[in-house]
Amino acid sequence: MPAPQRKHKRGGFSHRCLPTPQTAMTPQPAGPPDGGWGWVVAAAAFAVNGLSYGLLRSLGLAFPDLAEHFDRSAQDTAWISALALAVQQAASPVGSALSTRWGARPVVMVGGVLASLGFVFSAFSRSLLHLYLGLGLLAGSGWALVFAPALGTLSRYFSRRRVLAVGLALTGNGASSLLLAPALQLLLDTFGWRGALLLLGAITLHLTPCGALLLPLALPGDPPAPPLSPLAALGLGLFTRRAFSIFALGTALVGGGYFVPYVHLAPHALDRGLGGFGAALVVAVAAVGDAGARLVCGWLADQGWVPLPRLLAIFGALTGLGLWVVGLVPVVGGEESWGATLLAAAVAYGLSAGSYAPLVFGVLPGLVGIGGVVQATGLVMMLMSLGGLLGPPLSGFLRDETGDFTTSFLVSGSLILSGSFIYIGLPKALPSCGPASPPATPPPERGELLPAPQAVLLSPGGPRSTLDTTC
Repeated sequence: MPAPQRKHKRGGFSHRCLPTPQTAMTPQPAGPPDGGWGWVVAAAAFAVNGLSYGLLRSLGLAFPDLAEHFDRSAQDTAWISALALAVQQAASPVGSALSTRWGARPVVMVGGVLASLGFVFSAFSRSLLHLYLGLGLLAGSGWALVFAPALGTLSRYFSRRRVLAVGLALTGNGASSLLLAPALQLLLDTFGWRGALLLLGAITLHLTPCGALLLPLALPGDPPAPPLSPLAALGLGLFTRRAFSIFALGTALVGGGYFVPYVHLAPHALDRGLGGFGAALVVAVAAVGDAGARLVCGWLADQGWVPLPRLLAIFGALTGLGLWVVGLVPVVGGEESWGATLLAAAVAYGLSAGSYAPLVFGVLPGLVGIGGVVQATGLVMMLMSLGGLLGPPLSGFLRDETGDFTTSFLVSGSLILSGSFIYIGLPKALPSCGPASPPATPPPERGELLPAPQAVLLSPGGPRSTLDTTC
């Protein structure tokens, strides 16, 4: 239970005093509220995720029209999403640093305006270069300012139900894909790609009111003052921690394959003989499995039955295997077929990828402490940008060389499996080989997974411990 907040009266008005770093030094410090306004923040993060990653996942439906209009290859059009992903994630530490200095609210609101302007600018493009600048650079910069601050703020509002809250927010990706994939196909058929991008710009502007809902929250473990130097604001010192470095390396490899289906799942379905709406259905069912798995896995992780790093490695490996299946399963039938085999493979991939997503961000407070979670989120997004930049163009290149996306999905799945193998080096990713004695819970500024002498660390889910028995 968080410590009660004192009320003071001044001029006939009552106001609540937020915990400060000084009050955090008391014997019974206040912690995350684990509810209340946190659910509003979760709803805002849900919309932010849907209007960034969810929209980007569905944008691949427009690429065949863009390739035909500008007479360019699949590899050339894939650079649009690749640049957007790369800019969004590479600049995420900047969004985290700005939110650490000025707060998440103004940063996310400005990011929503920039992302909307990127779509509006792209609607008047005369070449692919204009799309690279509009969707890749401008919209990507706006998304970089919204995702990490929103998700980092959400993690600060929850402790016992943190992974569930993160999973709920990340279902915005799947819910948005479910709605936007068929809607975007309808817009493309009705208004063409220019009209569709213009309308998407109006939709993206809703990121601004989402940012207004991110109220600041002071917690124990926060620094007494915002960092003044740029390097400190970026949180680069986190790389000196072995566990975070292992996590960062594994996540960078996973990013090399994780975002390929965002761009090429719909074109892959088109290559296998499905029509436009059949391809949209493949994207939609993958989104449904993704969204449902994020909630279920978030609840499962919060129970404390299995350590979070172990779940991360397991579901990361299943995601890689799921991409292999998507690439190898053929479609039987033509444009009028539903493509049942590819639909089933897409559901399996969506379930595994959705289970992996909340664990990536849910494990961060245990590795770096609650005070560094916003900066850590931005750094992880930056590392994943390497994969976001190289993965989709490599996938498009392999498609141009081989004639289909089979090799592309096999390579992408292999990258994810490699990153999942590296996760095994995280604390508690493997069962311990001996019984451990019960410890004291580490302070929130340390992180639940950081080493503690003669201690078995408790799960953030509550009194139940993620103790490992003998091998």
